[in-house]
Amino acid sequence: MSDAARAPSKVLIYRLGSLGDTVVAVPCFRRIMEAFPNAERIVLTNRPVSSKAAPLEIILRDGGFIHRAIAYPVGLRDPAALVALARRIRAERIDTLVYVGGGRGRLAVWRDLVFFRACGIRKVIGAPTRPDLAINRVDEAGVVEPEASRLARCLAPLGAIDLLAPDAFDLNLTPDEHAKAASLLEAPFDQPFMAVNTGGKVVEKDWGEANWIALFGEIARSLSLPLVFVGGAEDSARAQTLGALWKGPWLDACGKLAPRETAALLTRAAFFVGHDSGPMHLAASAGAPCIGMFGVINRPRKWHPFGARHRILHDTAGVERISVDAVQEAIMEMVATHMPRAAATEVTAS
Repeated sequence: MSDAARAPSKVLIYRLGSLGDTVVAVPCFRRIMEAFPNAERIVLTNRPVSSKAAPLEIILRDGGFIHRAIAYPVGLRDPAALVALARRIRAERIDTLVYVGGGRGRLAVWRDLVFFRACGIRKVIGAPTRPDLAINRVDEAGVVEPEASRLARCLAPLGAIDLLAPDAFDLNLTPDEHAKAASLLEAPFDQPFMAVNTGGKVVEKDWGEANWIALFGEIARSLSLPLVFVGGAEDSARAQTLGALWKGPWLDACGKLAPRETAALLTRAAFFVGHDSGPMHLAASAGAPCIGMFGVINRPRKWHPFGARHRILHDTAGVERISVDAVQEAIMEMVATHMPRAAATEVTAS
């Protein structure tokens, strides 16, 4: 039988998570797309109550990584609902599953596999059933392996995934998405700018409004660069507060763009400053060097944006303990590195 005859007509991809979880897994979805170019790629993922579409579907469908999604209710315990979900998946007549799961423990993995077998799926790729695949490696210096690396190891049966390839995290943004972003960026925002996100749905990831106000009070004395705030509509209030402190041109784009359109906007940013958040991962995928602030929730490096261009400030005692001076120093280094002409202008002006 030829390879074409053996190739599945449908592939189910299991991946739960939020916006950041999705971007971290983009290299895996690119590899899946390359491995099964002619299959209908269906993702089984969680869908927030407040949204008609899952973050993963919103980010990946228009980039060609997947074709559609099936909702998986997180924490589903109702036997009747589980049976209904299994019947729906079985009705799709799917033979192959690619498991792109988070580190929920091997017991959860085996429970998932029992469920998928009940759905009629015979072939599973990527399930971290071995201890070495279920957890992030830690080197001799105590440095934790990035989650993107662990996921890539799990999908080794599909071929090697080069996380350093230029297009590894590329979202395959469309011309329409770039045009929508460009429509917001009239002069002076048609030149490289500093992008900032001050939001975050998790309180433990929030640096705190007092710290942000202190930072802007300091850097506004020496910088007047074009500044663009990105994030959800709920981030706009803080953006307005901080923008009022800025002496240069600033734009509040919070809530004005869809996530992929925000990524298109961030391709034009000189660099990004923000919390451990979805917008930070979007910025990294768009090629913007990031100043990322991390705290107590995650171990260093596991969820940091991948690559050496970023400046990470991580205090495991709490993100709020990161000093204003440390963030200001990181910003000035980014300006000097990625906006040298602007840096020289600001120094001369001051």
